[in-house]
Amino acid sequence: MVEIALSVAAKVAEYLVAPIARPFGYIWNYKTNFDNLKTEVRKLEGQRDTVQHSVDEAIRNGEQIEQHVNDWMDRVKTMTDEVLEVIEENQRANMKCFKGLCPNPKKHYQHSRKAVKKTKAIVGLYADGNFQADILDAVSNPDVNMVGIYGTGGIGKTTLAREIAGQAEDKKLFNAVAFAEVGVEPDIKEIQQEIADKLGLTFCEESASGRARSLQQRLKREEKLLLVLDNIWGRLNLEDVGIPFGNDHKGCKLLLTGRSLDVLSNKMDSQSNFKVDFLDKGEAWSLFEKKAGAWDRFQDLAKNVAEACGGLPIAINSVAVALKNKEEFEWKDALGKLTTPSSSNFEGVAAETYSSIEFSYSQLKERELKSTFLLCCIMEYSRLEALLEYGMGLGIFEYVEAMEDARNRVNTLVRKLKDSSLLLDINNGTFSLHDVVRDVGRSIASRDGHMFIVANNYIPKEWVGKDILKNCVGISLYNFSKLPEELECPELQFFYLRTTSKDYCRVPNNFFAGMPKLKVLHLAKLEFYLMPNSIRLLVNLRTLYINNCKLRDIDFIGEIKQLEILRIRGYSCEIEMIPKKICNLTGLRLLDLMDCECLRNIPPNVLSTFTRLEELYLPARVFRKCIIDWEVEGVNILDELKHLMHLTTLIISIADANVLPKGRFLLKKLERYEIIIGNKERSPFYRRHGTSRMVRLNLETSSFCDDVQKFLSVLDGRGFPELEYLHVENSPCFRAVVDCLESESCHHFLFLQSLSLHRVLNLEMIHNYPLKADSFRQLSAIKVQFCHKLKNMLSFSTYRALPLLQEVDVSSCDNMEEIFVINRREEDINNDEGTDQIEFKHLSSLTLKYLPKCTSFCSINNNKDMFDTPFKADSFSQLRTITVEKCNKLKNILSFSTYRALPLLQEVVVSSCDNMEEIFAIRREENINNIEGTDQIEFKHLSSLTLKYLPKLTSFCTINNIEGTDQIEFKQLRCLTLEDLPKLRSFCSINNNKYMFDTLTLLFNQKVPTISSAPI
Repeated sequence: MVEIALSVAAKVAEYLVAPIARPFGYIWNYKTNFDNLKTEVRKLEGQRDTVQHSVDEAIRNGEQIEQHVNDWMDRVKTMTDEVLEVIEENQRANMKCFKGLCPNPKKHYQHSRKAVKKTKAIVGLYADGNFQADILDAVSNPDVNMVGIYGTGGIGKTTLAREIAGQAEDKKLFNAVAFAEVGVEPDIKEIQQEIADKLGLTFCEESASGRARSLQQRLKREEKLLLVLDNIWGRLNLEDVGIPFGNDHKGCKLLLTGRSLDVLSNKMDSQSNFKVDFLDKGEAWSLFEKKAGAWDRFQDLAKNVAEACGGLPIAINSVAVALKNKEEFEWKDALGKLTTPSSSNFEGVAAETYSSIEFSYSQLKERELKSTFLLCCIMEYSRLEALLEYGMGLGIFEYVEAMEDARNRVNTLVRKLKDSSLLLDINNGTFSLHDVVRDVGRSIASRDGHMFIVANNYIPKEWVGKDILKNCVGISLYNFSKLPEELECPELQFFYLRTTSKDYCRVPNNFFAGMPKLKVLHLAKLEFYLMPNSIRLLVNLRTLYINNCKLRDIDFIGEIKQLEILRIRGYSCEIEMIPKKICNLTGLRLLDLMDCECLRNIPPNVLSTFTRLEELYLPARVFRKCIIDWEVEGVNILDELKHLMHLTTLIISIADANVLPKGRFLLKKLERYEIIIGNKERSPFYRRHGTSRMVRLNLETSSFCDDVQKFLSVLDGRGFPELEYLHVENSPCFRAVVDCLESESCHHFLFLQSLSLHRVLNLEMIHNYPLKADSFRQLSAIKVQFCHKLKNMLSFSTYRALPLLQEVDVSSCDNMEEIFVINRREEDINNDEGTDQIEFKHLSSLTLKYLPKCTSFCSINNNKDMFDTPFKADSFSQLRTITVEKCNKLKNILSFSTYRALPLLQEVVVSSCDNMEEIFAIRREENINNIEGTDQIEFKHLSSLTLKYLPKLTSFCTINNIEGTDQIEFKQLRCLTLEDLPKLRSFCSINNNKYMFDTLTLLFNQKVPTISSAPI
């Protein structure tokens, strides 16, 4: 009992004494507090210098600096300036009282207190500099398989998670990194699709469970995998998604973000969690000033505005951007709005945040910009194509007629919204909103625009009583399993309806009868074996989007005569024939039946009636069961395409090349196209997001070779100046992809970005005459497989032939001798261009496999000696991965005249090459004696090195004619595998008159500080 009493008394004393003692502590520890401040600021400056060195190096290597790094550096500068001011103020102050006879306790207290506060702020800022590193360490920890990031909405969790994922990917900590948003109401299929897109996986299954099995199998093939699941609000069943985890796949790590620690820790079992906190006043002002550029004449006012944003980066960004270059009275007005609570605030969004975002919205000057933002907020999925079609149907875009003009307008509006910090900057055919911005936008839409979001089978009764539905212009219904018999919405113009993901939902027969003004209708996951009769009453409908619905008959569409945009997506569609009544849609501008894999029949004289059609998407998955009969009743349906004078976009597959029209049937107005000719697809092929300019050929026989060749020349007789992607598979008729002999000049493939050749067994050359310098100037990726007659890839008469090449993948070509050939003409030898060195400045990935006759990556005038190939010093400055396997005539991979030839190299795998003597050779001329010649050899970013089954390999790197170098340095090497290398004597062999020694003993010393795995 005595112990308890003493304990309670001690606690009471602690509460009573501490407030009294603290002020005296500032006085007693006055000198100590300032010493601590100076010590901590020196530590911070040291860390700042370290980060700055890394930034400078990254800039030199052409890398992009993450925004959070720049922000942190700005905050450090602000902090050091403030600390310097405190120290100088202390030195200037008169610390004596009573005419200098004794210390002044008041001033000691004030200055000491400032020193303590600044010291705490510096410690926090120093910790922020390591915050990302801490999370990255947790993600990399083999004992941790789930890491969480939590904090209030708008605090920056998603941005931080994306940056962590980007760093993990750049540092090769994982074989694959994928990102998916979960949200309040998780859509399992959407999550699966986001992950699959990143991994290049195409689902053949329709059900979520079937997709889960496919996804799980694909993920298990990745030895080390990081999945980011963003914005989690409750427990997510990983098995339902198809994410193998824990003992099922120990190499799979999860990085989660959410607002609640309880959700992450207890419901998702996250083992290590990090909180992202509010910005303090100094940090908030630093960020605000950077975005807004406040002026000195009303800096106090600007600081008050920044403080009103509540320390939330999302609020600070949006307000600062909105006020940039505004007058003082506008700043004062903004402060008044921000400090006056909005009557529309709602649970889940702080008052400061709501006011900030609402203010940013009010600063949008254009009506169509505001309408576009609100439309973005009520959309369920953030796809630009849907935004375009909704906006066209609603007439949002002013003075726009053509689809192409509307697409440009959408991109412009989205860019403006991103610049206003209301949309996030995502560039993959989608836009993105922060969930807090979406919540506020939906609140504004319901208040000002009569647009409502309703979910989970619940339509409030008060809506009917207050005539809310009668005045409503837009409704989105999510997760409804049962619909009312009818909705009385006489003013409704936009209607989105999606049922639950578990069961399909039937639509009552009179459901659409009360929507006479409807202009945009999007239906998702519904059962329409018999379409309700009331849909025929939608005479004002402009845009109809049917997504993943069970649908067999679209005969009703012929009665919606004002329809301009018709998209039917999803593999649940069972349409086998386009009805003739569709001819009534003479104003149709976009027709998308791309996912209708059951489509067999297009009646004659249907396509030709769509004289205003601008975009046509027909099934292009020839490996599925969809094969359209292009000849019906003696009429070639393809011939009708030439009547579509406004057509700019076309996706089409033609399984039988015999039906190709004899003359031109494609108009030169085409801006985007994907044309597939042939059947029996074997190699994996994944369509890119959006529509590009692509031709894919897959021919089994040569019986219609002439027709295909004519088709290619008809597509563009001037050498394919706009083709971007070309894939040729099987196709025994091809001996050369480009026939230059028939043209006066060989300026071909001026915009080709990707060239893929697979099992083109008779292909002898890509072109049959040296190409001009501008041919293939945009080429970024080359992939060639099983082309056994091909001796080289491309031949040029100039060194600078492939300025943008990024990926080279050549495998299983029995007669391939070199990848590229440069044949200089005699008259060019003495020209300036003739003396240039070879450049591959953007090459990032090089893969050579099963090439038994390959002796060189690049030869010049039939000289295949790699040592005599004049690669420029920075030719491979972007090269990150090298894989060489079963290339038995290669003696080395690359030869350089500089130490720093591969500054970004991250992974090297070389195996089963019988004559490989060295991986890299550095050969300096004897008369070269510059500073670079005495530098140490560095592979700063190499993290994984595998050398296996190389019977003649004597060293990793051989250096000739160089003095002053003693070893090779690996700063990031984590995994080293050496297997069956009987002649390996040294890792770095240095040969000249003075040096001839090995450095293998140094490999595991300080030169390899990060090694974690080394099976030898």
